[in-house]
Amino acid sequence: MKLRLKMKSLRHNLEAPQSWPNVVASEVRAFDEEAHALAPARWDWREVRRVLVVRLRSIGDTVLATPSLYALRRFLPRARIDVLLEDWVAPLLDGFDCVDNVITVERGSTSARVKVARQLRANAYDVAYNLHGGTTASLLTRASGARHRVGYAAYQYSRLHNHLSPSSSELWGREKTHAVEQQLALLGWTGVPVSDRPRTRLAVTEEASRKISERLRAAGFDESQSFALVHPVAAFDTKQWATENFARVIEWLHAREISSIAIATPKEANTISELQKDCSAPHLSFTDLSLPEVTALAARARVFVGNDSGIAHIAAAASAPAVVIFGSSNIAHWQPWASAPSATVREEMPCAPCPGYTCEEFGVAQCIRRVPVERVIKAIEQVLEESV
Repeated sequence: MKLRLKMKSLRHNLEAPQSWPNVVASEVRAFDEEAHALAPARWDWREVRRVLVVRLRSIGDTVLATPSLYALRRFLPRARIDVLLEDWVAPLLDGFDCVDNVITVERGSTSARVKVARQLRANAYDVAYNLHGGTTASLLTRASGARHRVGYAAYQYSRLHNHLSPSSSELWGREKTHAVEQQLALLGWTGVPVSDRPRTRLAVTEEASRKISERLRAAGFDESQSFALVHPVAAFDTKQWATENFARVIEWLHAREISSIAIATPKEANTISELQKDCSAPHLSFTDLSLPEVTALAARARVFVGNDSGIAHIAAAASAPAVVIFGSSNIAHWQPWASAPSATVREEMPCAPCPGYTCEEFGVAQCIRRVPVERVIKAIEQVLEESV
């Protein structure tokens, strides 16, 4: 049996539990044929009032979980939906209206985990989805005490869950699946309509938009001017295209009257300094933007050009046309889940993909270093043309 549901524009009402089953039965109903579940419902969804989604780790992981959060909100417009994130990445979901509460845990803190575990238990969740699968995520999913705790059978601590899903490949019916599909499949296996594979999405808050406007004006930047958002850094050397290559791209964009704004974190400021030395074209740079400000800036960009990183996923979620340069990563699993025109550029290597922390084949990663500037520029031309 396939479930087909339709979402109405409703605000959440948890004040009248006696009327809850009737509300759900009348307002969660026939969904359009484009979205259905991947398996029959595993419990009576009319009895579900509170749902927890556990998605720890990084920026990209959080962005790639937003389709699942959207699918849940669409399916359960009146339920309380909470998400558990690491504290440093939580601001990414500021203004995101598909969740009611963002619960945070400090990375590497045992005392913080104990405190959060107690909080989760007190919230009395009906369903908890573990979209991460790591040790901490599995322990906190179990600690929540949710009646239905869902994870993949392949998780290391699968025994801490009482509903174990087969692999996403089996559920989607193909060998390779994207990270978004992997997370959606866990929901789809329990009866949530996911087959339309919703896009990633983030909110642009008024505060972040205002701050970006102020920063641009203070830098003498015309807000009406078309610009490329450039992200020349990455988590590992195996993912970071040469800084001088980004300089050539900025010069090419400048010759076509497209300005560039380069961004990085304070710890990555050296790369921005190198870019300024290598590049003959004027460009703006920021090394201190908050995650909501990055989202607001990406939403204004004519095009995003950068490495495989969490910022690339933010750009895709903000609907920025994008060109992303890949090195060691599995492109089929990690490419941005884009709705706007986009392109990925990589040099095919027999050893790719690999874990990417270091290069075992060459010592110094060649996959990212061999990507020529000309191919990236050609991809930018294509994306700019498609996005007009």
